[in-house]
Amino acid sequence: MFLVVGRIGRAHGVRGEATIEIHTDNPEARFAIGSILKTDPEDKGPLKIAAAKVHSGTLLLSFEGYHDRTAVETLRNVLLLADINPKESNISEDDFHISQILGCKVIDRVGKEWGEVKEVLQLPSQDTLVVGYQGRDFLIPFVKHFTPEIDIASKIITADHLEELA
Repeated sequence: MFLVVGRIGRAHGVRGEATIEIHTDNPEARFAIGSILKTDPEDKGPLKIAAAKVHSGTLLLSFEGYHDRTAVETLRNVLLLADINPKESNISEDDFHISQILGCKVIDRVGKEWGEVKEVLQLPSQDTLVVGYQGRDFLIPFVKHFTPEIDIASKIITADHLEELA
């Protein structure tokens, strides 16, 4: 399955480097020199990574065939896709890929259904589930305290302490 691992931002400097908005927990592997990534839109790729470095906390990538600022600007906002098997990428039983969480039904300890996960916000402090509930979005921090049980096979997340969020 091809999943988004990054988005190309603005050009950096004049030598064909682009800033990258990272959408993966394993950037070292996904953006290794020599890696080939598919793109969305598809006609912009595939792109082969020629160089990678971090500058002031921002990942900068260079791609083969894009040697100057003007060329790299044509790639702005292009999504970078990698072939990832979410089941193989889980490091521990508490690791999940966003694609595994989306669409999961959220229930509480007494069996009340709170809706389905529509989105996962990757915030600095923790990931947060966006759950469609009674015509509005309900936010649940994706931490053990609020989501103690996750059954990916059944697509069910058992939530707890939801009254603290009201």
